[in-house]
Amino acid sequence: MAKTYAISRLRVAATAAILPRLDIPTPLSFVGADSSLALCRMMASSGLQRVLVVTDKALLSLGLADDMLATLKEAGVAVEIFSDVEPDPGFEIVLDGIARLKAFGANAVLAIGGGSPIDCAKAINLCHANDCHPRELAGLWLYARARKPGLPFYAVPTTAGTGSEVTMAAVISDKQAGVKLSIIDPRLLPIGIALDPKLTLGLPAGVTAATGMDALTHAVESYVSALAYPETEGWGVAATRLILGNLEQAHRDGSDMAAREAMLLGSYLGGMAFTRAGVGYVHAIAHQFGALYHLPHGLANAILLPFVLEASRPNCDQRLAQLARLVNLPCDRDDDDALATAFIARIRQLNAAMAIPTTVEALRAADFDRIIDAAFAEAHGTYGVPRYFEWHDAFTLLRRLLPEPGAATT
Repeated sequence: MAKTYAISRLRVAATAAILPRLDIPTPLSFVGADSSLALCRMMASSGLQRVLVVTDKALLSLGLADDMLATLKEAGVAVEIFSDVEPDPGFEIVLDGIARLKAFGANAVLAIGGGSPIDCAKAINLCHANDCHPRELAGLWLYARARKPGLPFYAVPTTAGTGSEVTMAAVISDKQAGVKLSIIDPRLLPIGIALDPKLTLGLPAGVTAATGMDALTHAVESYVSALAYPETEGWGVAATRLILGNLEQAHRDGSDMAAREAMLLGSYLGGMAFTRAGVGYVHAIAHQFGALYHLPHGLANAILLPFVLEASRPNCDQRLAQLARLVNLPCDRDDDDALATAFIARIRQLNAAMAIPTTVEALRAADFDRIIDAAFAEAHGTYGVPRYFEWHDAFTLLRRLLPEPGAATT
């Protein structure tokens, strides 16, 4: 195991040396009420004629896309709607989307929705351009297999959480194998995005909580990552400050436009940070919970975040303390230990205030080996985790998440 960890550290160190030098594009961003319509007008003025809109049926039924679709059509843009996206979209949905794109002859793609529609649209677009199955593009971006860029791509998030609108990753499920795969390539990034708080006003409180904690996880994991550098650190601090200062209000009063806009900005900045500095064990384990138990990704991250940070101590104490100072977190003492403790306590307090559970109802001890093996395979050598877990560390962490404490068996 020691040799394996040494190799993983070398891979992370090599990545850390390269990352700050990479030219990762930043989408043109429209921000504020009705910014989604401004994005649509820009798309139309750029000469686009046929746009595939990727979304889900629930969003369509709520009418959230109506004004955007009308704006495009009024400008003479033909629109085809692909609304078959489900949570954690699998290969079949991506392949269906590719077929729809080809049949329609689209010359651009617009994703409207949360992380699932945006990730699905990314995969549809890049797989179509490279005439391949999504499995063929999965893997580390340093070894990206795509040869051609996709069609002009645009995204409008309707949740403040995934940051998918500014990340170079698309997570797709292999339903048959019960695993999630990541396509990671800078060519997945949109040309333009809109952060329109009006589209998030109707989000249920539970969704607001889970997606908001997802965004906070991105900010925190990227900040404590060994892959972080000054630019990502600045984004992580700004995201953390915005989310800690506005999530409870957005959860309490979903009609608060200022809080909703702040959360979208926090999610955006968290996405900017983690698409460069990466994430950690929270995501590596959460992906297994999603694949095995269909636990929503944001909720899984929210539950796991304080447990993983606690298990990563004392290696992450200095970074957590720095973050606590920069976001002006109240604390009686200024030493690293006290500030790290206060930061984790703040996360637990936030979770409790929004009724996020402290256990995973579907979790079973019989799945521990599979979860740990898959999480380690994802994280080690890929993520700049502050502390490498041994098997017993991960086992102990999972045991604390069982719905009936102490029910695990070795």
